[in-house]
Amino acid sequence: MKFTLFLISFFSSFLLFSQIDPNKVSTSFKFEEVINYIEQLYVDPVNANELTESAIVAMLEKLDPHSTYIPAEDADDAQTQINGSFVGVGIRFQIVKDTLMVVATIPGGPSEKLGVLAGDQIVMVDAINIAGVGIKNNDVRSKLMGALGSKVSIVVLRKNVAEPIKFNIIRDKIPVFSVDASYMITSEIGYIKLNSFSRTTVEEVQNSLKDLKSKGMKQLIFDLQGNGGGLLDAAHRLVDEFLSGDKLIVYSEGRSQPRSNLRAGKKGLWEEGGLIVLTDEYSASASEIFSGAIQDWDRGLIVGRRTFGKGLVQRPIPLSDGSEIRITIARYYTPTGRFIQKPYEDTKEYKNDLTQRYLNGEFQNADSIKFPDSLKFLTLKTKRTVYGGGGIMPDIFVALDTSDITDYFGDLVRGGYINNYVITYINKNRATLKSIYPNFSMFIKNFTCDDAFMADFFAFVKKEAPELIFNEKEYLISKKMLQMRIRANIAQDLWTSSESYQIFNDFNEALQKALEVYKLKKYNTFNLDQ
Repeated sequence: MKFTLFLISFFSSFLLFSQIDPNKVSTSFKFEEVINYIEQLYVDPVNANELTESAIVAMLEKLDPHSTYIPAEDADDAQTQINGSFVGVGIRFQIVKDTLMVVATIPGGPSEKLGVLAGDQIVMVDAINIAGVGIKNNDVRSKLMGALGSKVSIVVLRKNVAEPIKFNIIRDKIPVFSVDASYMITSEIGYIKLNSFSRTTVEEVQNSLKDLKSKGMKQLIFDLQGNGGGLLDAAHRLVDEFLSGDKLIVYSEGRSQPRSNLRAGKKGLWEEGGLIVLTDEYSASASEIFSGAIQDWDRGLIVGRRTFGKGLVQRPIPLSDGSEIRITIARYYTPTGRFIQKPYEDTKEYKNDLTQRYLNGEFQNADSIKFPDSLKFLTLKTKRTVYGGGGIMPDIFVALDTSDITDYFGDLVRGGYINNYVITYINKNRATLKSIYPNFSMFIKNFTCDDAFMADFFAFVKKEAPELIFNEKEYLISKKMLQMRIRANIAQDLWTSSESYQIFNDFNEALQKALEVYKLKKYNTFNLDQ
């Protein structure tokens, strides 16, 4: 009987569908039709939602590498970097030995205001034990992040305090800063490190520029290495701080998007004075809009390596269930008309492009990079040759130096042993360190990773990972790099990322080349607008 009813239902559906003119069937109807047949007839039970999401991902992958689907559960995280804030309790944390450790509280955040301290171990959240249960980073975020104004209760263990301490925290907006570091390298050379282009980026950079100018800055190093981009509007408004008049910054156009010209329009904070922009193979999208405009107008020099090569503009579109698609709606072009998107017809080649660049020797030698004559353009003031068709080629190439990177050093980094050791070390010695080094200038001058310190570090690694055998030969090759990483991590935990970068940048080859350019006055070689 059941089987008979099924056949009647099936053939009724078949007759219904068969009466529809195939030429008039909409794609959405066809999609629903397939899902319905799968749900009714497939040999095993299926999850229609999972099938739908997989189909959406597959559709977007047919378009280009940057049209993407973001599930509802990931949409908030995806917006965090763009919005420049999220809602939470305001801590930086790390899981060490299955224990949630507070690395730092975010200045002005709710945790700092209530007295949560770096080094505190969070053992309970909303009366639920989270210590020693295998908690993961995503679990921590789901427990501590939430709706604006909502309450979360945490219990912490604190060194030298006998009883656990309970805090009732009201979740608030927590800033996500796009400026990682801002400081004076010399009495005249300032440095700004930017990690992304978000809604708060322009204001952050403006504040940094004002601060550095007040300290006597005459030349600026603007670091976009590793900056994967962000908002087109943020890139446009940020370039406006560096270009005068109504100069064209970038233009975009697409099949359903008429040409849109974005120009400079106000008096910027750094329209004069030296400017060197640092880039590498991970500088993409908005970073390329910025560096392309600066290069095309001969406003500054680009130093480093060829950028990623992303010249497509995406529009985020929220869907009814809270998920989101980001669809490419236009191509953007630099002021000279350069389209810097690298080819993406072969998806596999596109995904392996950076690996192939490395294997081709491009990271070590600029001569390994070949551009056809059809991709040559001339800058707008000095008529220098620049290139399109696959990223922004720097004016001054800086090779990737891997001479002090060994397999043993890589194992220490990837295993998290450096980070975990530093957190453990600071948790034991925070008061002593603050007493000996009350400010960063004393720390950077006097703190060293001596033999006793390194012996303690390797004892920690041996205890954490007995299978990782100490390799003295490779340690000696990577010794300076390893000790730099340790000192930089300690500086970040005791102060901020600005102090950390002041240590790290001693090993930043592109920055060191920029300093050389300023010192040797090579900056004037191109008669750039200063």
